[in-house]
Amino acid sequence: MSVVTSAAAAEPNPLREGLEQERVPDASVLVIFGAAGDLTHRKLIPALYSLAHDGLLPGGQAIVGFARSDFSDESFRRSLREACDKFARTRPTEDAVWDNLAKSIFYIQGAFDDPAAYDRLAAKLAEIDQACGCGGRRLYYLAVPPPFFPVISKNLGEKGMVGDPEQGGPFTRVIIEKPFGHDLPSAKELNRVAVTTFRERQVFRIDHYLGKETVQNLLVLRFANGIFEPFWNRQYVDHVQVTVAESIGVEKRGNYFESAGITRDIIQNHMLQLVSLIAMEPPVAFEADAVRDEKVKVLRALRDLPRAGMESVAVRGQYAAGSVLGEHAEAYQKEESVSPDSKVETYAALKIFIDNWRWADVPFYIRAGKRLPKRVTDISIHFRLAPYPLFRKNNQVATQPNVLAIRIQPDEGISLKFESKVPGPTVRTAPVTMEFRYATSFGAEPPEAYERLLLETMLGDSTLFARRDEVETAWAWLDPLLAAWSQSGAPQPYPAGTWGPAAADQLIERDGRKWRRP
Repeated sequence: MSVVTSAAAAEPNPLREGLEQERVPDASVLVIFGAAGDLTHRKLIPALYSLAHDGLLPGGQAIVGFARSDFSDESFRRSLREACDKFARTRPTEDAVWDNLAKSIFYIQGAFDDPAAYDRLAAKLAEIDQACGCGGRRLYYLAVPPPFFPVISKNLGEKGMVGDPEQGGPFTRVIIEKPFGHDLPSAKELNRVAVTTFRERQVFRIDHYLGKETVQNLLVLRFANGIFEPFWNRQYVDHVQVTVAESIGVEKRGNYFESAGITRDIIQNHMLQLVSLIAMEPPVAFEADAVRDEKVKVLRALRDLPRAGMESVAVRGQYAAGSVLGEHAEAYQKEESVSPDSKVETYAALKIFIDNWRWADVPFYIRAGKRLPKRVTDISIHFRLAPYPLFRKNNQVATQPNVLAIRIQPDEGISLKFESKVPGPTVRTAPVTMEFRYATSFGAEPPEAYERLLLETMLGDSTLFARRDEVETAWAWLDPLLAAWSQSGAPQPYPAGTWGPAAADQLIERDGRKWRRP
């Protein structure tokens, strides 16, 4: 049984109202380092186009690409138009919207370590300021691997291209893509370099999961409703599950994945961010530091993983050959740029605890993997059973626990499973599901994550971005696990197209529970 909620046709559409009430930022220049890359074409420019389409970009907003590839302004614009035609949420691309955006897109060719290229960039920025009225406001997006960050930061500082709003000047902000380091020492070094040129409040560490509409809705679900928060604790919650599953393999990212693995790629950032939002205490205000203060408290409360018997709380796997969505999938060790005897994990499952008053002894089971049966990110809150099985004699099957599930992707929405009477003369119960879906209720797909995050950066709101202490605390907790795995044997194989190695099922089943199949 499924009950789907939808907004009444006669009522105003809250999604449209929300767009109308959005603040529009002041015009600035967004400089994208690494602008010839995949991220710019698949995510950044399509997101900016969609913002322009929805009327959320200011007039005069300018974009400057910076990379080594040989582009002119016009050829760069053509390549970005093709990207919007393929990847923008608001397709097909409207000529009038694109033309208005494209006239303020420019390109600077140069190497990241070439001081002369920064002179050309500075001259172009001054020219844009005069033509577009950007007033010296700067956004620097580092769509580059972490090793390039220090040299870019150094050159921007030496060329006087970083303003300080605390000294009364226009704002300058820098956006850093994950990974935020490879371990705790490298994360600390990256953060040290960041605050050498920029102040911490100017640094926006982007984790695209935090821009997803359903992730943001976690806070609204918990703190804007009176029915959930009273039960959001160890008295009523039996356990929590978080799944991040991908049906694809590593594709063309073999070199990166060989140095990262699924734990660094997904768990250290995306999954721990989700856990912190699920488990955090109510912030004193919906403001950046207030929200992030509570998230850090959760990360600090994570129970240390045991050094002895690590296998009882942590499982890692690596996909072997198999079939995904009806198509043959090669083993990870056969992928391009992957070592034939690689010991890198493509799957990880952990049982973790948060040692605080709210969550003491409530297990959080988290798992992430590649080449699983489907692409899905799912959070499920599993409540304790009713204290007495009143209808046990009438049921042929045992009563099931209530489950509140939040689907992050795809088909963003929330569902609640509860027991209901089966129609008929006898009293029999069966689980039913009540569902809320964004597309059904609001009549539109939610904005892409990068749309929201780029807009928040322009507005200077860092609520949805990771703070320095969040990053370092997460690495401090995870490093012992990574060290233990580096000294252990190979990950356990699992056929592509399955839900991971058998040991991952045993991890949760020996506690009398089962993984939810999203």
